[in-house]
Amino acid sequence: MARENSFTGAKVFSATLARDRETLGEMITAWLREHPDIEIVDKVVSQSSDREFHCLSIVLFFRSKQGQTS
Repeated sequence: MARENSFTGAKVFSATLARDRETLGEMITAWLREHPDIEIVDKVVSQSSDREFHCLSIVLFFRSKQGQTS
C-alpha cells in the first residue's frame, strides 16, 4: 500500500531577483493550472541570502490523480 504522502515528481520554483520573487506565486498558479492531472502532496519553502542576493525557493511534491478513487 502506498504511503499517503508518496509522490512521483517534484517541481522547483526559485527566484533571486526581487521582481521575480514578487511573481513567484503567479508562476506557481499558472503551472498548476497547466497540470490539472496532478495532486500536490507536500511542499518545502526556503529562503537563503548573502550580502547581495536573496533566494526564495518553493518545491512542490506531486503525484498523478489518475487511478485514484474518491
